[in-house]
Amino acid sequence: MSTYPLKTILATIANSHGKKRTIFNLGPIGGISSSLVILLFISLPIIEYAVLFNPTVFKALGIAQAIVFYIVFLSIIMIVIFLTAWKIKMMVIKKITPSWKKYFDNIDLSMVLSSGITPYSQFFDYYSKGLENHHSEEALHYYLVDSCRKMEEENKDLIDAMNRIR
Repeated sequence: MSTYPLKTILATIANSHGKKRTIFNLGPIGGISSSLVILLFISLPIIEYAVLFNPTVFKALGIAQAIVFYIVFLSIIMIVIFLTAWKIKMMVIKKITPSWKKYFDNIDLSMVLSSGITPYSQFFDYYSKGLENHHSEEALHYYLVDSCRKMEEENKDLIDAMNRIR
């Protein structure tokens, strides 16, 4: 496994403004860009519509069956979209975890990426501020490490409760 620079790691999980991505980006680490994945996701229902409601197929199915097929296939497409987004997320996490540990050894990546309440829930807020103020990768790294310490201090009770559960 190769290690990636900090800005590359963060580009896979956050956009250029420091906001967490809904669909992670494999582009910076040698995969398909999230823009292409989103374009594919948007085009799938349109392609389905074009296939089911073209004159030839529509004539063979009729309006009722065409609508039923559209709804059924649309639900299948939604499942495919969910599974694809989940698979991309897992691939990104697997690829960037070794590099993440290099920069943030004592911070669990899953806690940063969690949508729930964790000690690092504000990581992306600090990251967006860091993008505005710290232009070099080294300065951004030190700022984020310091920000994580602040988050740990602010959420000391939560960390203590999590450690008691383990």
